[in-house]
Amino acid sequence: MVQKIKQMFKSVDSKRGGYSVGITVIVIAIVIVVNLIIGKLPDSAVQKDISTTNIYSVSDTTKDLLSGLTDDVKIVVLTDPQSVDARITTFLNKYASLSSHISLETVDTVLHPTALTQYNASDNSVVVTCDATGKSTTISFDSILLYDEMSYYYYGTKTYTSFDGEGQLTSAVNYVTSAEENTVYYTSGHGESSLSSSVTDLMTKANIKTQELNLLTVTSIPDDCNLLLMYGPTTDITSDEAKVLQTYLEGGGKVLMLLGAAKDDTPNINTVLNEYGLNLETGYVEDTSRCYQSHPYAIIPNLSVSGDLAGNMTSDSVLLYASMGMTQVDPARDTITLTTFMNSSANAALTKDDGTVLSNGKYVLGAYATESVGGTSDTSTSSDASSSSDTSTDTGTTARLTVISGYALIDSNITSSFSSLGNLTLFMNTVSANFSNTKNVSIASKSLDTTYNTVSHPGYFSLLFIFLIPLAFLIYGFVIWLRRRKA
Repeated sequence: MVQKIKQMFKSVDSKRGGYSVGITVIVIAIVIVVNLIIGKLPDSAVQKDISTTNIYSVSDTTKDLLSGLTDDVKIVVLTDPQSVDARITTFLNKYASLSSHISLETVDTVLHPTALTQYNASDNSVVVTCDATGKSTTISFDSILLYDEMSYYYYGTKTYTSFDGEGQLTSAVNYVTSAEENTVYYTSGHGESSLSSSVTDLMTKANIKTQELNLLTVTSIPDDCNLLLMYGPTTDITSDEAKVLQTYLEGGGKVLMLLGAAKDDTPNINTVLNEYGLNLETGYVEDTSRCYQSHPYAIIPNLSVSGDLAGNMTSDSVLLYASMGMTQVDPARDTITLTTFMNSSANAALTKDDGTVLSNGKYVLGAYATESVGGTSDTSTSSDASSSSDTSTDTGTTARLTVISGYALIDSNITSSFSSLGNLTLFMNTVSANFSNTKNVSIASKSLDTTYNTVSHPGYFSLLFIFLIPLAFLIYGFVIWLRRRKA
């Protein structure tokens, strides 16, 4: 019996079988080792975003922020691991793998309910903390996965519309690691427009607090005001309010005006603008050379942004509607420098409401003026200088007046209908450019709507794919059939 077994292993078939088994064992071992190695790699290296809306991809803004982290950040997920949405889990794992300074921990609130009290947070939330600064913030799952509230109210089911994982986490990390918090005061009392939720959400993400201020009730701008915002006033300010603004700017203040909503002239606002080299003309700009689908008042202006104003701009186009024209004048002082960043074409015209043409030419639609205050050795007048290096040795501050002549830049009707344009990004850049050592880290949420590969205007393509290609295959098939039949 033993001899027969030995003879079996000496046969050609047994040797081939043994060789096959050996190769199989080696291949399996290699697969196991490769899987072990891959398992040790970070999620960012092995996971690819194949979602239709790229909800797991992160922008350069996030990458730049995380690459510059020096303090450790802890992300704690408080939830029942069995019920959490897989999209949130996947994104959190990938996000944490982007930096060695970020740690991720999941606490099962079913097994450890006291954790909610420990972190002073509710269930189904993410707590982001930084021991170095002692700051923490909480993100609700409902702030990451946004749903249609009307649908939920009427039908009781959550229909998720957008994913804001990157925006919420990047904002939270920036908040807990930043020692600074900026405050924007927005004026009231002149029929100003209200900031849309899209704008206020982006400001919150940028660690910016907003507070209302009626200029008629104060004799000076509050000391904690990092930026004064005037958005779409429908009436002029008083001469006393103009003096408050001038005093604030001359002391190194920052002011951002979005104009164009006023029906009458605004001489007092113009007094402030004239001091810094701008004049708000009467009439609206129509530009047939740079307009949206033959609508002359819907302008796509020429942008010339750089430095802070160019940050995160994925689109080189913005849309303005019913914008007033500005022209450059001599500023009140030689220390004031004016820079335009948004202009109409040279073929634009100023018109009245009834269409009467007032004048023709190129008009300024966006500009900022800077002036060094309290020092004499400043060699750079703007944080938006084209050079990336700051050669300023000024020990004072820099006043900055930014004026955009079309308040509709951040109108919700435009920003929601033309989300691919850079309106909101440009606005946030003009805001953050007023803050020292602060960048725009506001990231909009990503839509969860299904994207279909459709051709809006098929034209000749419909003939090609519906008729010509099928007809060619039919003819080819008939020729093959005919040849085979004759053979």
